[in-house]
Amino acid sequence: MPKILIALSFFVAILSSPHALMAGQANLVLDAGTGEVLASENADRLNHPASLTKMMTLYMTFEAIKRGKLSWDQPVRFSKYAASRPPTKLHVKAGDSVTVREAVMGMIIVSANDAASAMAETLGGSESAFCAQMTRRARALGLNKTVFVNASGLPDEQQVTTARDMAALGVALLRDFPQEYRLFATESFVFRGRTIRGHNNLMYRTAGMDGIKTGYTNASGFNLVSAVRQNGRRVIGVVLGGRTAASRDRTMATLLTKYAGAGSSGTAVVSAQSPNGIRLAALDDVGPVPVLRPNKDPISAIVAEANANGSVPVPSTRYQTAYNNGMADENPAFAALQKPRPPQPVLQAPTDGWQIQIAAATSRQAAMDILDRAKRTIGAPLAARQAYAEKVTRGGSTLYRARFSGFPSKNDARSACEQLVQKSYDCLLMPTQG
Repeated sequence: MPKILIALSFFVAILSSPHALMAGQANLVLDAGTGEVLASENADRLNHPASLTKMMTLYMTFEAIKRGKLSWDQPVRFSKYAASRPPTKLHVKAGDSVTVREAVMGMIIVSANDAASAMAETLGGSESAFCAQMTRRARALGLNKTVFVNASGLPDEQQVTTARDMAALGVALLRDFPQEYRLFATESFVFRGRTIRGHNNLMYRTAGMDGIKTGYTNASGFNLVSAVRQNGRRVIGVVLGGRTAASRDRTMATLLTKYAGAGSSGTAVVSAQSPNGIRLAALDDVGPVPVLRPNKDPISAIVAEANANGSVPVPSTRYQTAYNNGMADENPAFAALQKPRPPQPVLQAPTDGWQIQIAAATSRQAAMDILDRAKRTIGAPLAARQAYAEKVTRGGSTLYRARFSGFPSKNDARSACEQLVQKSYDCLLMPTQG
């Protein structure tokens, strides 16, 4: 009898733990070329990402490499904290190090939690500081409901996402890092004399699938983000909250079989959504301009929605209060998001020379933000050019065209366009008048 009571107490404790709650099931299939949602179920319901979190950690890593902050052969040191992360892991001892390449492959193939924490500390100084950067970058990419509090996806009730956000992150990886993205198709790698094989089994038996990431915790259920390219058509699939790995894989296989052929043809990848309403660059204003769901910050609205359906674990009241009050001692990720940005000056349209358009947005601020990022990314070719947002209203909808002007010749404008396209921007060349 005492043993039975102890066992019952154990199960009661497990069932009452917030980390033992199972997430609600959700899925979404997105046309990566146009942003069109081909299929969805509970796409905006709050769930825990589990190891899908590493997609964002990898995005930040690739971005650091691209900017020269990291190199592939640079050592990544494992602190006592990083080395203590639970499996799955690379089992690197505290004080030891691996290369950036080994850490990346560890995260992609074996979903190594220790490698994710070590990379977070390398890039952010601490994992909490890195997560503030992750969440801020997620907002810029349009992951409007996602909050990161660790770099690995280990259980935490405050770390949340949606199927729609994970699809947007998959698109961002494809669009912004086409070369690095190829690593997601790797089945195994050799680490210190042993071959480590991945566990994305669906990828190994599905034609055209080249990633991206699996995830599992008790709270999240079995998660999967997949990208498939068939006959020149690219779609992103997301399944969250699967009851078993097998059922998750079956759901994903069914969705991809049904909708992979419905994607648009071509190599273009849609611009990601954003909290300020960034849209795909509607350069000639012809055809549909995909817009994913608008931002619903602050997080209280998300919590209220999740509480209303009562089917998924939601952040705690303490977490909600911390976010709304911007309390850095509760979570630095939220404090970083509360900092107001200075308003951008409103510049007038030019009257001579050549100009280029790189995007269209639903607010002037969003258009100016796009132009600012492009100028910082490209550098010299845009340094002396005027950035401005042209307002246009059609059919009751208002857009702000994000443009650079002041190019003295068509060749100067074309050269800037070519460099922007190399950095995955859209670009349209036009005379200032006409």
